[in-house]
Amino acid sequence: MFRVTIRGTFDGLSDAGRAAVLAAGGAAFTEAGAFTHDATLSAFTFRCQVPAGPDDDENEATRRAIAALDAYGHPYRVLRVAVTDMRTIKIRHKGRV
Repeated sequence: MFRVTIRGTFDGLSDAGRAAVLAAGGAAFTEAGAFTHDATLSAFTFRCQVPAGPDDDENEATRRAIAALDAYGHPYRVLRVAVTDMRTIKIRHKGRV
């Protein structure tokens, strides 16, 4: 599983687009993706969870996350992309040795 965070800006968001972004808001990572944004809906953060196959890498995860963002159909510019491969996360439990 990959978690992809895309930071960007909207380019000319319509009134219908504004309503759709507000409806898709949230801080959770989902496969469809969720938006957080500034008060003017000009800058956004898009969080997307991407299933990972055994041979998938960060480039593939980024491609799929961009496709999920494109599915919303809003004009945007990407400023930065961050990818976390959840398969490599180690959980340390307190009190265990």
